[in-house]
Amino acid sequence: MTVATSLEQLRARIDMLAASGRRRIIGLTGAPGCGKSTLAEHLFAHAPERSVIVPMDGYHLANVELARLARAGRKGAEDTFDSAGYVALLRRLRAAPADEIVYAPEFRREIEEPIAGAIPVFPATPLVITEGNYLLLDRGHWTAVRALLDEVWYIDVNPEVRMRRLVARHVRFGRAEAQARAWVASTDEPNAVLIAATQVRADLIVRLEPD
Repeated sequence: MTVATSLEQLRARIDMLAASGRRRIIGLTGAPGCGKSTLAEHLFAHAPERSVIVPMDGYHLANVELARLARAGRKGAEDTFDSAGYVALLRRLRAAPADEIVYAPEFRREIEEPIAGAIPVFPATPLVITEGNYLLLDRGHWTAVRALLDEVWYIDVNPEVRMRRLVARHVRFGRAEAQARAWVASTDEPNAVLIAATQVRADLIVRLEPD
């Protein structure tokens, strides 16, 4: 399996994909806190006129629905997303007519809710960067995701670095440090174990210097 250790390698790879003459969809995946969103932003900054970021997190179920399903306490687990809706979006991005804008949802961490129709994907955009935890999961509706992506890159980061990032993120968005650490241990890390088992299906393993 190919391993990339620099942003230069990744930029060259997306340049090649974007120049193919047809729309390409790249998936970035990995355990919570591995840096998926950060890498997506780096790639977008390299090719802002040719790319768009469409996060899987836009398909989080709304908080009111998670409460109804009694899943609010483990938000971020595989069954707390509208996985079928995400698959449908990827299919639309593949099949959209040449004059059609496809609108994707966005997850807003400041309110912990998805916002429908927040991301326009224009017909002329050749590169879609999608990122999320379960792109390589081989069960339920997630099984269909892999075939809809041209490449999937798995971001591999030292677990201690990931956990530090996760705690800092939860604190930044309102949790006390003790609550943040408890959430990481009870929710994020069980998800991380599940996601780590999927990396064998990736096209590329990304190992960048941690912050």
